[in-house]
Amino acid sequence: MENNSELIARCEERAKQWLSPSFDEQTRKEVQTMLDNDDKSELIDSFYKNLEFGTGGLRGIMGAGTNRMNIYIVGMATQGFANYLKKNFADRAQISIVVCYDCRNNSDVFAQTVANIFSANGIKAYIFEDMRPTPECSYAIRKLKCQAGVNVTASHNPKEYNGYKAYWEDGAQVLAPHDAGIIEEVNKVKIEDVKFEGNKELIQVIGEDIDRPYLEEIKTLSIDPEVIKRQHDLKIVYTPLHGTGMTMIPRSLKYWGFDNVHCVKEQMVKDGNFPTVVSPNPENGEALTLAIRDAKELDADIVMASDPDADRVGMACKNDKGEWVLINGNQTCLLFLYYIITNRKNKGLLKPSDFIVKTIVTTEVIKKIADKNHIEMRDCYTGFKWIAREIRISEGKQQYIGGGEESYGFLAEDFVRDKDAVSAMSLLAEICAYAKDQGKTLYDLLMDIYLEYGFSKEFTINVVRPGKAGADEIKQMMTNFRNNPPKELGGSKVVLWKDYETLEATHEDGSKQKLDMPATSNVLQWFCDDGTKVSVRPSGTEPKIKFYIEVKGKMNCASCYTRCDKDGADKIAAIKKSLDLN
Repeated sequence: MENNSELIARCEERAKQWLSPSFDEQTRKEVQTMLDNDDKSELIDSFYKNLEFGTGGLRGIMGAGTNRMNIYIVGMATQGFANYLKKNFADRAQISIVVCYDCRNNSDVFAQTVANIFSANGIKAYIFEDMRPTPECSYAIRKLKCQAGVNVTASHNPKEYNGYKAYWEDGAQVLAPHDAGIIEEVNKVKIEDVKFEGNKELIQVIGEDIDRPYLEEIKTLSIDPEVIKRQHDLKIVYTPLHGTGMTMIPRSLKYWGFDNVHCVKEQMVKDGNFPTVVSPNPENGEALTLAIRDAKELDADIVMASDPDADRVGMACKNDKGEWVLINGNQTCLLFLYYIITNRKNKGLLKPSDFIVKTIVTTEVIKKIADKNHIEMRDCYTGFKWIAREIRISEGKQQYIGGGEESYGFLAEDFVRDKDAVSAMSLLAEICAYAKDQGKTLYDLLMDIYLEYGFSKEFTINVVRPGKAGADEIKQMMTNFRNNPPKELGGSKVVLWKDYETLEATHEDGSKQKLDMPATSNVLQWFCDDGTKVSVRPSGTEPKIKFYIEVKGKMNCASCYTRCDKDGADKIAAIKKSLDLN
């Protein structure tokens, strides 16, 4: 085990390599400051390891160092990715890729660096003229018949972060075997191997030529255009939280026929510092503060927010007392899939071969909706690359009609292979119009679902543990849970334990069965006799471990929701105590 002085010495040695002329003056200055500082914590966190190019790409704090996002780490990742593409598509005369980026600080710089390096390696790079939503990157890869893509984004992470997502030719984030193949090539690259000087002949700027067909295809997802005509003046308040959604979402809503869309003025400004919010995450109620302020002034019907790269949807609506309440990610996914299945069925569009997908940590009420309507529902791992995989393996045989996850992501179409807030918000506005057409609100519609399919309350706990010490602590927590799995959770008896690392399910009688999943994953799930479900997984992109809790209840009337919600909250508190998470 490395002691602290050995760790500091190793980090200093690594840092000194960044003082060479291969690195720019600003970077050298930053590194020298770290070396000179008596407090070595920043030096250690910046250099104790390489920022890992994982299965989803890169994500980290921006700054100098091997464990930071900067043009050199981005450059080495891109050179490795280019090397892999040239090996994998050796028989192709011209390999091409799409480069997309969000509103974050340095995103445009990183994106241009990516385009330059690919072009320097003889690969044609289509780069967007300005920031665009993540789903449009996926769409462009498919539309332009490219072999891969890179999206420079850190989604809804804090402003200090940036990231790099790698996409394959189907428009989805890379999966096996390509993920491991790219990682292997990236790990071989040294800074002197990187071809930073771009070839302008192989860089093409794209924009409206992709925007228009993308929006036209999204419009085909409307299930009930007539209800939009009747409710075209639905009062919508929208915020992009300073991000990419401002480029496409207001246009899409207008295209669908909604002509009363109010955009939050202060947040329709591109800004990677996200000055009007604590965190640019629509999962957090605080991020919707200004939108709800405007909604109250306008007496709006719905509030919608997209995260900085416009792949997640946050929303709020009025409850039965006229108060603005947040709708969480599980409830949002429920509303989408309930509407898609119910209205496709009502219009005779639902086919026996249709299927939906949810992630294993998303509410089980979706399964009840699918079963009652005789629609296949598939469970997959967290992350839309796994939903994209389900679409791909059934292409030409079955029709995907929608899929989502508890973390506010939804995909209504198959011509994009990543979560899509542009299409989701357009469809969400239609769902709101459908409810209003019946004299209801989105809240009323949610109550209808709970009355028909059963009440469920979900809660996610994020235990944040930054730095090397934090990573070690998270690893130990998972080891402890595996060695000593809980037998009860908040007074409920655990009857089924699932470990996706061993792909094994253990029943209370001790019998075991194999889990049918395409790969292993560091996830644990525990199921209780009363329908309670707890899932545990370390985040793949942030220094935290997540606990997803779902509890059940019986709801006999819409006015019973408050009581059921309180009972659910009490049950969740008891589970937190069981797991020592208070």
